[in-house]
Amino acid sequence: MRIWDISPSRLCRNHLLGEHRELHAIWIVITKGKKGYSNHPETIRWCGKLKALYARHEKLTKEISRRGYKHRSPLDARLAKGAARQTKYIDTPAKQVVILRHKKCNCNI
Repeated sequence: MRIWDISPSRLCRNHLLGEHRELHAIWIVITKGKKGYSNHPETIRWCGKLKALYARHEKLTKEISRRGYKHRSPLDARLAKGAARQTKYIDTPAKQVVILRHKKCNCNI
């Protein structure tokens, strides 16, 4: 489970769409109080930062649409509360670039 902290335009199709799915999972865990993945470090770092998570979703959906895919899973903006910026990282954005560089994918790294 990972929400990248680099531009969605740099992500390959698999990482872009995978992040979108995982972002929705984190959103549901936090907003609906679900147990699954509630103790995962990626989920924990977004607690209290739903406004920032919502903003990341907007960036992802803009890129998804730019690539010609249809987006049909909006988030409820009324739930986007808390900090507007993510400042905690599991891996820094620079480290994330290194991680993606080592994957055998088409990310623009």
